[in-house]
Amino acid sequence: MTTKTILITGAGSGFGKAAAIGMARNGHNIIATAQVSSQVTPLREEVAALGLADKIRVERLDLTDPYDIRQAQGWDIDVLWNNAGMGEAGPVWEIPLDLVRKNYEINVFLPLQLTQGIVQRWVREGKSLGKKVVFTSSMGGLFTPANWGTYVSTKHALEAFAEAMQQELAAYGVKVQTINPGAYYTGYNETMADNPFRWLDDSVNFTKRADLRKGFDDFFATPEGKMDPTEMIDRMIEVVPADEGKFRNVMPKVIEDMLKQHQLDAWENRI
Repeated sequence: MTTKTILITGAGSGFGKAAAIGMARNGHNIIATAQVSSQVTPLREEVAALGLADKIRVERLDLTDPYDIRQAQGWDIDVLWNNAGMGEAGPVWEIPLDLVRKNYEINVFLPLQLTQGIVQRWVREGKSLGKKVVFTSSMGGLFTPANWGTYVSTKHALEAFAEAMQQELAAYGVKVQTINPGAYYTGYNETMADNPFRWLDDSVNFTKRADLRKGFDDFFATPEGKMDPTEMIDRMIEVVPADEGKFRNVMPKVIEDMLKQHQLDAWENRI
């Protein structure tokens, strides 16, 4: 594998940050971006302390800032890893629509805007051969559990865009992949589960706060709800820079098997 220059969105914490460090240690050049300005300097200091300042460049990239997007679209990279995202949970029949729109803006529309600019420049400049776009999807991109429908529907949308792009860009030599983590314990899912409680009102909504909280807590108490993220990070470090591999990359294997069975069962699902 040749050395790649990889742009990572959402690298201020979680999977993105850990994988950035791992890929840099493997010799790749990383542009690790964080949404919040206050994350940038601490990450630069951490990178320097690890002896990786020559391999990891830390920048701010707030997808809601059109100037940030325009700047990033001009960077010289080999791989774009759309990893940034956020999530709204709660019952889809009661969630405020402005929160649904916001979730789509952050997880779907803005990453698509960033991607279009970068990929079109690759093609326009004749530099598309061997380039790659990676999307962090989710196990939730392939099935829909109750009370997670808003977030996972954004990942369903990313799956569709990625599958279309894989076909559309093949003639230009651009490769496209998704990464589909299970419910690994990074704090991301746990924080997402808190979000409905800022709008859910027992005096207004049919879904009761205590019932929703219990459902979330029961899930996070299971082994499937609190998995060690190390194996996923190790897999990301391999997948993102790779020249070959699967289009869809689900971890762990038990979740891949569950999703395959779920998709088979869907054909027999009855109302």
